[in-house]
Amino acid sequence: MNKSVTFLIIGIAAAIGLVACDNSSQSNSAATTEDMAEVSATSATVQATPSDLAGILAAQPADVIARYTYRNPAQTLEFFGIKPGMTVVEALPGGGWYSKLLMPFLGSDGELIGANYPSGMYKLFGYSDDRMAKVATWATDWPETAKTWVEGDTANVSAFVLGDLAEQQKGTADAVLLIRALHNLARFEDQHGYLNSALQDAFDVLKPGGIVGIVQHAAPSDADDNWANGSKGYLKQAFVIEKMQAAGFEFVAASDINANPLDVPGADDVVWRLPPTLSGSKDDEEKAAAMQAIGESNRMTLKFVKPAV
Repeated sequence: MNKSVTFLIIGIAAAIGLVACDNSSQSNSAATTEDMAEVSATSATVQATPSDLAGILAAQPADVIARYTYRNPAQTLEFFGIKPGMTVVEALPGGGWYSKLLMPFLGSDGELIGANYPSGMYKLFGYSDDRMAKVATWATDWPETAKTWVEGDTANVSAFVLGDLAEQQKGTADAVLLIRALHNLARFEDQHGYLNSALQDAFDVLKPGGIVGIVQHAAPSDADDNWANGSKGYLKQAFVIEKMQAAGFEFVAASDINANPLDVPGADDVVWRLPPTLSGSKDDEEKAAAMQAIGESNRMTLKFVKPAV
């Protein structure tokens, strides 16, 4: 992406006020389910020409644009090498914050494949029977919902559940995006092996030379390993790289695109104390203001590749 596109996006975000956040877009209850429940505050559809990422970004609702300062979607997708016509797997797509950008950007020659957590993980989060029933039909329900999000020249949409990748899907994707999706997989790894299983699916679904792009809440490098096990939302960068290499991926590069040095969590902190969730400070204006001043979490941005041979 050229500099004019980047400056256009920054200008749009600045014009509407970057400090705004969509607190309604994520669950304010259990921190463990916050990442899964994310939904845009509007269901408005978007029409944009494939490859016109600047136009796609500019067409999003104000609450979405307000978060570009922390999520940096233009720079992030450029760093990962995402291009129109690709087949892209998006882990934990939820209400479609990134999906609504990817679908028009990939265009009708591309495909977006959602990948959800295994149903067993949701049981560990204490989901009710009604919510578990929705989880059971997610792989068929989510694509039908996603197809209503974008009009015009848009990517085909499908879905699968991590740990249940079909044989015919192996070797079909150009990229896998794991955006704030690893911590919950990691926190249950010792008991259930969810992280290793998900990374195996990521490896298998990719073509040789395929890309994995990771954006993940980043723990301080000197944090206690037990604290940085994913249960607080944070993982260490060294841990993520180690797990990816063990799964067969080659490390390509790291970027500070999504870094926030103001986020320095203590031993009692969870990532959901920060905006947009503001867990623990909803009724404390002073504390909420302090969290807003920090902004969204410090995030590692890592690129990996599946070996070509």
